[in-house]
Amino acid sequence: MSVVSIPGVAAATAEAWRPIDLVTANDTIVRLARLDGAFDWHTHDEDELFLCWEGQFRIEMAGADPVELGAGDLYVVPARVEHRPVADEPAVTLLIERPETEQRG
Repeated sequence: MSVVSIPGVAAATAEAWRPIDLVTANDTIVRLARLDGAFDWHTHDEDELFLCWEGQFRIEMAGADPVELGAGDLYVVPARVEHRPVADEPAVTLLIERPETEQRG
């Protein structure tokens, strides 16, 4: 195991919506993704944790008010809740998920 520089990976990541696997610990994986614009509406069979690392974005959910996240904020979208992240300006998030979580980026 080696040290992962989250700021370094974030700075080197130009393409939006393509998560990059950073580390695996036990039964979870930490992924970094650059967000820009609106992603497609989707669901997962498990919870999805978003930690806003840089910038700000919102998570829109079917039938609920959007959740606004700024740097340092985190939110868990419950399993099977239809949602989509939206970033009006480029932002960076860390996702903590199971390795088998389907990536739609």
